[in-house]
Amino acid sequence: MQTAVLYVRALLFYVGLFALTIPFSLLAIVLIPLPAVTRSRWVSGWAYSVLWWLKVTCNLRYEVRGRAHIPAHAHIILSKHQSAWETIGLQCIFPPQIWVMKKELLMIPFLGWAFWALDAIPIDRSAGREALKKLVNNGKERLARGLSVVIFPEGTRTAPGTRGKYHIGGAWLAAHTATTVVPVAHNAGRFWRKNSILKYPGVIQVVIGQPIETAGLKPDAVNKLVEDWIEAEMLTL
Repeated sequence: MQTAVLYVRALLFYVGLFALTIPFSLLAIVLIPLPAVTRSRWVSGWAYSVLWWLKVTCNLRYEVRGRAHIPAHAHIILSKHQSAWETIGLQCIFPPQIWVMKKELLMIPFLGWAFWALDAIPIDRSAGREALKKLVNNGKERLARGLSVVIFPEGTRTAPGTRGKYHIGGAWLAAHTATTVVPVAHNAGRFWRKNSILKYPGVIQVVIGQPIETAGLKPDAVNKLVEDWIEAEMLTL
């Protein structure tokens, strides 16, 4: 019976998610003439609405430690990746932002259109160093416009208790632009699991680490600092 209740709650959540995604995606397109930061602030109303609906339907909330570590200027957010939750939740925690993502995601109806309208940075993972070059060029331009850049170094979602390979892209962008990095750890995967529609009630814990100043650091050094902090913090969640 308990599982049946979880399925009903999850179904209600997804109905609301789809209902919210369509108008906000169209809003993102309408707002294209406005500055990037303004667009991001308006469209982030989608994330706030989705997390409110998640709390109502699935009794799933979140708490944040370390908000004081968020810089006032545009920065690079390197986050643990366990679920789809953080792609929504980070929009409610950090200032105006854009995301680095697989280029295939831009093909998703409505949601992909919104990513495009908000100037997301699509990446072709098979392109090697050419992809890194484009990431630096595009990331530098977004940062100059006041948008923080969100990257999941593991590239794909990992199950709680596991760690994926930390790819160099985010650290590469940070080192080549001397941009502040903010590492993020969380345990969203315990409640919003990969490849499952169920959403378990509880409180997701999000921890924001001390900013890492990357001027003078090599990408490998940045990557190691981020990985070491995130994985050490994950042991406490």
